[in-house]
Amino acid sequence: MFTKAKNLETAFRHVRSFTLLVIIGCIGFCCFAIYKSYQLVDETQDKVYILASGKVLDAYASERKENIPVEARDHVATFHRFFFTLDPDDKVIQSNLVKALYLADGSAKAQYENLKESGFYSSIISGNISQQISVDTVEVETDDYPYRFHCVASQRIIRSTSIVTRRLVTEGFLRTVSRSDNNPHGFLIERWTTLENKDINVQNR
Repeated sequence: MFTKAKNLETAFRHVRSFTLLVIIGCIGFCCFAIYKSYQLVDETQDKVYILASGKVLDAYASERKENIPVEARDHVATFHRFFFTLDPDDKVIQSNLVKALYLADGSAKAQYENLKESGFYSSIISGNISQQISVDTVEVETDDYPYRFHCVASQRIIRSTSIVTRRLVTEGFLRTVSRSDNNPHGFLIERWTTLENKDINVQNR
């Protein structure tokens, strides 16, 4: 009689332990499923789908501070390409310069006015001269605001009789502004100055 009662008590203890383990396992599985669900929601909120030419592309959102060096370098390079890429066509010159001046403050406009008054753009058109630029390096210091930049580029001035290669070095500062179609990076170049602009090679044609 006592043996039977002892066996029942042991069996009940085993069933209770097993039930407790099952309950703990279920709670653990539910917590894990909830955690993974929240993680998946966070990942999908950072993802944007873009439809381009009939193809779906993934784009990921990120904090701007993570992209500041990349965007700043591209902003500076874009400005220099627009400002220094010239062809013997008044419409092309004006189009590029208008785009460039949206990316910088009055320091760039002052340089443009000086070049215009000196007859630089007129000589480009009358001499059938093309000017191309290749940005070699852009260094941006993001430790202090506004961000200081240093740009080194190569210019090719193509004339009917020669091709002149020049080394161009400029520097300035970047401050953040609202993004727009004319200024997609949301930076404005300030206190832009030319440190060096000298011929390094002349090739006869």
